[in-house]
Amino acid sequence: MPGLFDLTGKVVLATGANSGIGLGFLQGCAKQGADVVVWGRRADKNAEAVAALKALGAPRAHAEAVDVSDEAAVVTAFAATLEVMGRVDCVFANAGFHHRAESFSDLSSESYHELLNVNLHGAFYTLREATRHMRKRAQAGDPGGSLVACGSLSMFHGLQGMEHYAAAKGALSAMIKGLAVEMGPFGVRANMLAPGFILTGMTDDDPRVGAITERFAAITPLRRPGQIADIEGPAAYLASDASRFHTGDILVVDGGRLVKAL
Repeated sequence: MPGLFDLTGKVVLATGANSGIGLGFLQGCAKQGADVVVWGRRADKNAEAVAALKALGAPRAHAEAVDVSDEAAVVTAFAATLEVMGRVDCVFANAGFHHRAESFSDLSSESYHELLNVNLHGAFYTLREATRHMRKRAQAGDPGGSLVACGSLSMFHGLQGMEHYAAAKGALSAMIKGLAVEMGPFGVRANMLAPGFILTGMTDDDPRVGAITERFAAITPLRRPGQIADIEGPAAYLASDASRFHTGDILVVDGGRLVKAL
């Protein structure tokens, strides 16, 4: 009997997926037998991710070098993905970056637009191509699919100097709710995955990583920061038919940080 989260025959695409949370999402899906698609800006890093995902069990793994802030590049990459993979069953709009100013009044227009171009507009372009594909497929008699956006605890906490980052994530959460309503008739569900503090490769070279890890462990009920492996289970669930009646939601994966009083 197939497992509850079996993803055999499904194609899962993630943006910003050659490292970090995006790669973790695909790792969880690859372990359940999904075909996976890596989108990232660096072709060399994409190739490394593809090899790692195949080693984890992905029958097929494909990569596209794409900057999601470029609308035309997203459209081209999605079409190329469909040409190679035939279909896409789950999309994780994850590509993004952090930036913190000293204060809101010190936040430059350049930094504001640069972040939104990737974190919000890039997700919009990606999700729009996914909805076009899934709607067309449903109208041809093959309904279903899963749309997932990457959120953040910044949607719930006020963070000085990160108002633009929080605004992008908050806008995405509203977009996901709209997509849950609009795409529901096509059998497509839309949810947001909101991780807490996750240790990724980007933190390895930070001399403050030890202190940061201690701080987040102290304020997290499970007494540790998150690991990339902690994304794998939620990913497999959201991509699989096990979540077929779960839509319009924000799935928080933070070790209990959000519910802990300061």
